[in-house]
Amino acid sequence: MRLGTPLSPSAVRVMLLGAGELAKEVIIALQRLGVEVIAVDRYANAPGMQVAHRSHVVAMTDAAAIRRLVEEERPHLVVPEIEAIATDALAAIEAEGLAEVIPTARAVQLTMNREGIRRLAAETLGLPTSPYAFARSEAELGAAVAAGIGFPCVVKPVMSSSGKGQSVVRGPEDIAAAWSHAMAGGRVQGAEVIVEGFIDFDYEITLLTVRAIGASGEIETVLCPPIGHVQKNGDYVQSWQPQAMSDKALERASDVARRITGALGGRGIFGVELFVKGDEVWFSEVSPRPHDTGLVTLATQRQSEFELHARAILGLPVSVEARSPGASAVIYGGVEAKGIAFENVADALAVPETDLRLFGKPESYVKRRMGVAVATGRDVAEALDRATRAAGLVRPVAPGD
Repeated sequence: MRLGTPLSPSAVRVMLLGAGELAKEVIIALQRLGVEVIAVDRYANAPGMQVAHRSHVVAMTDAAAIRRLVEEERPHLVVPEIEAIATDALAAIEAEGLAEVIPTARAVQLTMNREGIRRLAAETLGLPTSPYAFARSEAELGAAVAAGIGFPCVVKPVMSSSGKGQSVVRGPEDIAAAWSHAMAGGRVQGAEVIVEGFIDFDYEITLLTVRAIGASGEIETVLCPPIGHVQKNGDYVQSWQPQAMSDKALERASDVARRITGALGGRGIFGVELFVKGDEVWFSEVSPRPHDTGLVTLATQRQSEFELHARAILGLPVSVEARSPGASAVIYGGVEAKGIAFENVADALAVPETDLRLFGKPESYVKRRMGVAVATGRDVAEALDRATRAAGLVRPVAPGD
């Protein structure tokens, strides 16, 4: 793809559907390559909107609105960055040649719904997964658990992100609450849930997998070093790279990542989530875009996951070369307020080899991710200590406090 000049007839135009903190970093990477970027989200002043050339506020599940926007802006590439999008509209846009959907409209449709991707992984590709079933009512959920899933198990909406609507069911008395929690946390109301058998894993990883044009001129698959992470209630709070694992486990994880992303096709970065116990590996989920745990790559890789995504979708060469062991730690809002401020930033940045990303979200909640600290070190343990200390030093405050 020939790159042009933004805001001119030669510009390459990219529209991001979703403009959160991950999209913001992708936009910055695209801007550095002279790309004209349009950011779209369901609320005003989202992080990515603050650095894009233009922005629009629309309901992302409104197919007609998405199509009107594409017809108005005429982007060359449409890059979905969240789960709840009118995927049928994207399929029509791609089929009619109005824009190229990244990685493909089919991949977006499959991965935005846990049922589609789980059936592809387990039933079509034969990848190892936890036992699972789908339910459209509380009664169906109870029946699925009783029929073989068993306790404990995990219940999730088929469409959600960052752990929203997810809960662990330890006995029959938890089923009603799990169903209600899933219905409240899903991105699409009234959708079904997936119930998964519990895997007694040692740790879980994200394997960032990049499909990009290689030296041969064809799409090649390259993998970043594995990222370990800690999640609470399904939401990541710390990550580090590299995650130590056996050669056999890494070989199996790499095979799973290559197979699932190869089946999805297209170009760009994929966050493949896997459970690991000893040498055994189970597929969990895949996102066809940068992954929140991959924020650590801002410190650890020569090209971060965001730069990799930008280059891959533009057809440019990529490098997954590692620079240093590193870690990330989340900075939560801590308060319910709009337009918050951050104190002790200087103290946090005084921690050796540490950097911050304050996302600029217009509204804070107690458990909303408002920033992240990233750090490097001689090893992962030192980097994780530094990132955690830096994140803990930052103090979000409500206006007027």
